Amino acid sequence: MCPNNMINPYRGSLYTISAPSGAGKTSLVRELVASTDHLQVSVSHTTRGIRPGELDGTNYHFVNQKHFQQMVDQQGFLECAEVFGNHYGTSKQWLNETLDSGIDVILEIDWQGAQQVATAMPETISIFILPPSLPALRERLTSRGQDDEAIINQRMAEATSEMSHYTEAEYLVINDVFADALQDLQRILLSSRLRTKPQQQRHGSLLKALLP
Repeated sequence: MCPNNMINPYRGSLYTISAPSGAGKTSLVRELVASTDHLQVSVSHTTRGIRPGELDGTNYHFVNQKHFQQMVDQQGFLECAEVFGNHYGTSKQWLNETLDSGIDVILEIDWQGAQQVATAMPETISIFILPPSLPALRERLTSRGQDDEAIINQRMAEATSEMSHYTEAEYLVINDVFADALQDLQRILLSSRLRTKPQQQRHGSLLKALLP
């Protein structure tokens, strides 16, 4: 696999992937990045507390409310939102530098953030992931062992509202069998990379030779 810091002669594409908590989005994205060249996940800033096993700068940039508000005031975020009492935001500077280097970027983001990104960058490719059923969603939330019953009930109550926004995405993936859902995501990336505009950027010399 090519290293993610390798410079490519074309601008990368931006993807948003949204899903209710527990739908398997994070696991799918992790495997997608591991199996795909020139693809990176955006590391968002957040005010929520760090969870066991997470690393600052790898999972999120964990900041306090004052620091987050300073970035808001300086218009440093492409998008930002409040989710379950915590704030999340995507750095404009980092995102543009990464895309300019030819790396495709995935934003794991809630539907509110996806709306903001689509408005700011209409060329963004949006994907929504749904679970196969509500019982399966609850089982996944419970099996993680990260939240107590009250938080799980809160997330389940929010799930219907969140999932109703799937119609705003260009692509819909059902995460029933993990391997199948991963393959669907891989196909989406492959097809988007074969669009005419990115192909023109990659094969400019060939096209000039074919059409002098």
